[in-house]
Amino acid sequence: MSRRDAPPHGEAADALPRHQTKKRFGQHFLHDPGILKRIVEAISPQPGERLVEIGPGEGALTFPLLRVARRLTAIELDRDLIEPLRLRASSIGDLEIVNADVLNVDFGALAHGQPLRVVGNLPYNISTPILFHCLAHAASIRDMHFMLQKEVVDRMAAAPGSKTYGRLSVMLQLRCTVEPLLRVPPGAFRPPPKVDSAVVRLEPLPAAAQPQVDPRWLDVTVRAAFGQRRKTLSNALGAFADAEIFRLAGVDARARAEQIEPAAFVALAAHLAARGAAPPAITGSST
Repeated sequence: MSRRDAPPHGEAADALPRHQTKKRFGQHFLHDPGILKRIVEAISPQPGERLVEIGPGEGALTFPLLRVARRLTAIELDRDLIEPLRLRASSIGDLEIVNADVLNVDFGALAHGQPLRVVGNLPYNISTPILFHCLAHAASIRDMHFMLQKEVVDRMAAAPGSKTYGRLSVMLQLRCTVEPLLRVPPGAFRPPPKVDSAVVRLEPLPAAAQPQVDPRWLDVTVRAAFGQRRKTLSNALGAFADAEIFRLAGVDARARAEQIEPAAFVALAAHLAARGAAPPAITGSST
């Protein structure tokens, strides 16, 4: 363990012997016993629940969860970690390990008719694609507890009018409640990252509360608006949204993307979709 030794019992004592971290996988293994205890308490696993962990690493969180829930599915890309995890878990509970890139995993197939509780210390270099992949499977997910860069969590929970409010804020808040839970300093990891981290809870909204709009038009509208966030909406969306669209949607065309509520993007997308045209391709990314 880095920085300090773990106690002989408790969450951190569950971790496997030290594994050589691999930069290409974005590995930063959590080892702080106090942080681990708080995360497990926040998740509050119960026997019989279907838990899925993304990137179990050395198992510091895996084994405390498995000890309570008795079964857990872990998605791990690093083959060198799989056999040690399986051997350590054999005396604790039923651990199923899926050796795959999480972006290729069908969460619906893992659910087996039972809502999933998804947890993970996400690789920071691909955390946003993982979040959007989980959103695509939200119908199969009860809740998510993720460790991410604090800056990403701030963007996820940002309100309109703030500098951190952007595409990620809108797309997540339209589909989930977003609740930041705790800040985690770099020293809680091995090796320590260069930034602060945070744990966030996401709970998918009921189907009736999800945006009832063509997801392609919603994505294009939000992506284009925040791709040129310093421009007014009329300029940023001018390639496909005219004054009539803004009037029908009840949105001020003179506003900038960071000033309007998530529901306003849904209204714009709905009226654009109603015209029957296919959405244009939007290149590049926006935050």
